[in-house]
Amino acid sequence: RNTTMETALTKLLGIEHPIICGGMQYVGYAEMASAVSNAGGLGIITGLTQPTPEALRAEIKRCRSMTSKPFGVNLTILPALIPADYDAYAQVVADEKVTMVEVAGGSPKKYMKLFHDAGVKVLHKSATLRHALKARKCGVDLIEIVGYEASIAGGQPGDEIGLWVALTKALEVIPDIPIVASGASGTGRQLAAALAMGAVGITMATRFLATKEAPIKDSIKQRLLEADERSTTVVFSTLHNATRVFKNQIADEIRDIEFDPEFDGDFAKIAPLASGKRTKKMLRETGDAEDAMWSCGQSVGLIHDIPTCKELVGRIVSDAEQRLKAASKVLITSKL
Repeated sequence: RNTTMETALTKLLGIEHPIICGGMQYVGYAEMASAVSNAGGLGIITGLTQPTPEALRAEIKRCRSMTSKPFGVNLTILPALIPADYDAYAQVVADEKVTMVEVAGGSPKKYMKLFHDAGVKVLHKSATLRHALKARKCGVDLIEIVGYEASIAGGQPGDEIGLWVALTKALEVIPDIPIVASGASGTGRQLAAALAMGAVGITMATRFLATKEAPIKDSIKQRLLEADERSTTVVFSTLHNATRVFKNQIADEIRDIEFDPEFDGDFAKIAPLASGKRTKKMLRETGDAEDAMWSCGQSVGLIHDIPTCKELVGRIVSDAEQRLKAASKVLITSKL
């Protein structure tokens, strides 16, 4: 018997399972997005992975040729770090009427009318509760709360809050907007826990890297398989832009520079090590997991195989269903 879970997320987006694939730079191509969507979740094309807005339009069309299911686009707004024509990228998202846009980094306020007029649902990826409350004022449709154990970006000193507390607090103070849990998720246990707490679904990113369809070198997938939950570290915390990455030689070098008493906060001294081009080359060409900085959440410790997206999503949903049924058995009707 095939059971499906119905939540505010599945109803809003027209998807089968309450699982979103988070936006991943140089990974969120049509192959990845369509595989997750075909598995019943919501796949995401990463907008700025495409070099131009028109290239994004072509990638959306390519994804439509690979799936008839809903999918979204991630738009990470970081003008200081990534100079791009954000207005044009946003316009393409609206023109193509994708199901949902995952906005990260900056505020979605400027583009809310554009997206809503096109029928595009807006999810804001909120690194902190402060960001979530601002997004709420903008009228977003969904808020994604990100815990510190996730492949976070944008944290400031004091923001080292895990999902267990961050999600609970968000559910307490934002009762009127559906909340998606994001933070090192990769199992049915975590999906069940998130739903039991009151979230409408989960976002997974790192876990989807270790799937057959992920468009990265097999050696990276094998490295994920060998790693454990202690295999990540946080860089850029001194720059008020804390980012969780895979713990490798490059990450150690970045941290050595950051925490050198002589370091004056000049990002240019770190930039060559943190280069996106270097990460893209590693993921798509060399496969050398030590030779670039790459985002990675603590869910890497929960990766034990490299399944298809369909197998992974099916297993997570089935396991979550069993966990929720088992949990309900602790409720005993009083005979008094």
